[in-house]
Amino acid sequence: MNYLASIGSYALMIKEVFRKPTKWSIMKSLILKEIDELIYGSMGIIIFISFFIGGVVAIQTALNLTNPIIPKNLIGFTTRQSIILEFAPTFCSIIMAGKVGSYITSSIGTMRVTEQIDALEVMGVNALNYLVFPKIVALMLYPFIIAIAMFVGIFGGWMAGVFGGFLTSADFVEGLQLEFIPFHVTYSFIKVLVFAFVLATIPSFHGFYMRGGALEVGKASTTSFVWTSVVIIILNYILTQLLLG
Repeated sequence: MNYLASIGSYALMIKEVFRKPTKWSIMKSLILKEIDELIYGSMGIIIFISFFIGGVVAIQTALNLTNPIIPKNLIGFTTRQSIILEFAPTFCSIIMAGKVGSYITSSIGTMRVTEQIDALEVMGVNALNYLVFPKIVALMLYPFIIAIAMFVGIFGGWMAGVFGGFLTSADFVEGLQLEFIPFHVTYSFIKVLVFAFVLATIPSFHGFYMRGGALEVGKASTTSFVWTSVVIIILNYILTQLLLG
């Protein structure tokens, strides 16, 4: 029953976020601040992880292709498919749930503990729109990070495969071009946009409605990470079934 109540509260929160908007002059600066914090600040860790994940996928694929009949270009094909379909959109989103989600929950939760949210509401400001809407808008740029992650991941696979002596550069590039389906990229970006909305709203929900002191802020951050990850994994399954099934 508590889960149903939480889902209802979350739906009402989403409705409230888009009601009674804050002045654009104020909102613009809030959005730019969130873009810097959530998008630009996350690029380093995403690029780092993508590069090595791409390398690991290429190496593991190469080590499993022991039959000499199987062409080496399958290493490039497998790296491309793994990075574009799953590792870049889903794996990076789980990482972002820890980095960005914890930041959002703790920052809003701290404002709740220090009664800054109460002060906003007393002044007649729609606190949910003021705090959550800029994060939603900022994370709509999240697909740009994932596009970079895809490129860097494939580049990492090329580096590991070619410089590791597993295949030639021409074989890897041939594998990248093998049976390429453009819709797979579209599918990934549709997933990423849905995940971006989840990353902005679920941590905000746990931060906004938390109760207690500083200790509860930490607990709320942990809970938001768990539930954001769970929702991302469930939505990943549903969207894959709908779009590729």
